Amino acid sequence: MYTKSAFAAGLSALLVASVGTTALAAEVNIYSYRQPDLIAPLLDAFTKESGIKTNVLFLKKGLVERVKAEGENSPADLIFTVDISRLSNAKGEGITQPVESEAINATIPTNFRDPEGHWYGLTTRGRVVYASKDRVPQDAITYEELADPKWKGKICIRSGQHDYNLGLISSMISHQGEEKAEAWLRGVKDNLARKPGGNDRAQAKGVFAGECDLGIGNTYYVGLMKTNEKEPEQKEWADSIKVLFPNSADRGTHVNISGMALAKNAPNRDDAIKLMEFLASPKGQEIYAEQVFEYPVDPAAKASDIVTSFGDINADPIALEEIAKNRKAASVLVDKVGFNN
Repeated sequence: MYTKSAFAAGLSALLVASVGTTALAAEVNIYSYRQPDLIAPLLDAFTKESGIKTNVLFLKKGLVERVKAEGENSPADLIFTVDISRLSNAKGEGITQPVESEAINATIPTNFRDPEGHWYGLTTRGRVVYASKDRVPQDAITYEELADPKWKGKICIRSGQHDYNLGLISSMISHQGEEKAEAWLRGVKDNLARKPGGNDRAQAKGVFAGECDLGIGNTYYVGLMKTNEKEPEQKEWADSIKVLFPNSADRGTHVNISGMALAKNAPNRDDAIKLMEFLASPKGQEIYAEQVFEYPVDPAAKASDIVTSFGDINADPIALEEIAKNRKAASVLVDKVGFNN
């Protein structure tokens, strides 16, 4: 288990050692928005293979601000996070540096990496529809259909201002333009069964409870619910729904990513790149994807059996950087239509 206190102690030792010697043990310092237990198996496999130690500092918020405040003295080598907006923001705030690696580029498709090499996606999660097995006979749907009056009072969703939904709305702007995206968002709002709120699991619970027939959520939450031994009632929520991948027959389902970026002032740059190359490898992606119930971005890497059971995903091939550009406009639309009211 990687803890914040252990990491802090390790950094203190590192800084002391750096004053008295130039022969430091190989290691990589990671600032992460992903919980340590989710990435521990991945990092353990890297250390076993390379002999390079990893230290993880888990942050719930303020990662960018912390790295900026630390400046040139920041011990951060690698940034681990989820959502294209966070990766794009890290680049925009100047806390990353470009990486040019043939090994990474060989396994990460161009639409899942920054054109200048500042960030790379590792796994994807689809923004899908949780449909009631009992009340929804159809097995196909589109995002556009969510605005159809036939679903009036039947849709559950979390806040429109949450990153996951802003990503979806941003993708609609990318495909349809702001005017049509606004009309669509108004239509979805009119079909809501209740005020937006809760997390993605709460939408599945709403379907289970009969409060709505459709919930909007990420694919990986279904895996988390299906395997939740601490709160077994969540297994019932997951069993009550079927996963529908919107727009599978045309442009594809909107996906977002978990990803990595090399910190601007990485003190262990070469070893950090070795870790990035391991993470991008089919082996690294498969370990990571199985742990977090997501899809590897490398088509040659395999998803876990649980994720495969959701069905085939035809991911929207649009570049995520294009979607990230529309995030502000998406946020404005959410407020403009009063989506959360």
